[in-house]
Amino acid sequence: QMQLVESGGGLVQAGDSLSLSCAASGRTFSSYTVAWFLQAPGKEREFVACVSWNTGITLYADSVKGRFTVSRANAKNTVYLQMSSLKPEDTAVYYCAVGRPGYTSRRQWANEYDYWGQGTQVTVSS
Repeated sequence: QMQLVESGGGLVQAGDSLSLSCAASGRTFSSYTVAWFLQAPGKEREFVACVSWNTGITLYADSVKGRFTVSRANAKNTVYLQMSSLKPEDTAVYYCAVGRPGYTSRRQWANEYDYWGQGTQVTVSS
């Protein structure tokens, strides 16, 4: 399986910014969709954002539009999630996921992704 490593999480104050990274080893992201999901304690995994590696087309959950930005660095085979104006409700473990969703409308479905990183903890204090 493709190996994914997330990094960049930490403890921040409300209103602060963080940038998360997702790096792949063994394969490149070419032809894949790369997504970010979050999972808060006691809750199911939720879609955050994704980017198509080849086209750069992005999609965001309504809760993060205008605050989060997903981007890619082709030469580094890395995807970033830039988070700003962080809120306590953003607190969760953030996971990087890679796959080829069969339909555009399914890009937000966790079960459409084949490879997952170990997650990185983001904690936002009030």
